[in-house]
Amino acid sequence: MSSFKDVFKKKAFIGFITAGDPNLESTERFINKMIEAGTSLIEIGIPFSDPIAEGSVITKADIRALASGTTTDKIFDMIKNVRKKHPDFPLVFMTYVNPVFSYGYDRFFKKAQELNMLGIIIPDMPIEEKDEAANIAKKYNQEVISLIAPTSDDRIKKIASKSSGFIYLVSSMGVTGMRTEFKTDLNKIVTEIKKYTDTPVAIGFGISNPEQAKKMASISDGVIIGSAIVRIIEEHGTDAADYVYDFCKSIVDAIN
Repeated sequence: MSSFKDVFKKKAFIGFITAGDPNLESTERFINKMIEAGTSLIEIGIPFSDPIAEGSVITKADIRALASGTTTDKIFDMIKNVRKKHPDFPLVFMTYVNPVFSYGYDRFFKKAQELNMLGIIIPDMPIEEKDEAANIAKKYNQEVISLIAPTSDDRIKKIASKSSGFIYLVSSMGVTGMRTEFKTDLNKIVTEIKKYTDTPVAIGFGISNPEQAKKMASISDGVIIGSAIVRIIEEHGTDAADYVYDFCKSIVDAIN
């Protein structure tokens, strides 16, 4: 069985993909290609009709996925197929409070454990409400990943000290999407986080090429890329598998 310790044995590349875009059969192929390329951990996005933290790229992917008939249960079935080939590869979910709450926390995390998932990222869940989900998740050996934003400031200690799995450090304010520059002093924030926890820190939001990935990995434990991968899928549709592989491989090679 995999663990977050396995993910961060070296600089980690964490890739995100929207399940069901353009369909779940393609998602399964894309995940297999990401694994083949050397990706350390994959975030599987459960599409939601109102993804408030997402930019246009992932929002449109959610719309396409929902239009193709994607449901939480169908995503679980797709992951079962992935597990036939990759029983222990590190996977987490990423979605919003509403889909998990509506499914039922206990029922959701029990299913996640059955699928050998490591946990979940819920961007719209404030730290004050985290325990409600995290206590149930822990019962099923699932971690609820904490996010820290550049505006967290005096909340960094509180968030970091309660963190587990890894910390998702948001590179800059705003929504997800590719950026040409990063104005936040991320090195300073990583240093501050490390005062309060040994939990690995991975930087996400806006990283879109090997050069940016290498720079971010040099000051953290890993990088997270979502929109750039989703954009490739938007462009190539069901034929995107090899393009996804090439992009992920370029990131893996850049940071190690």
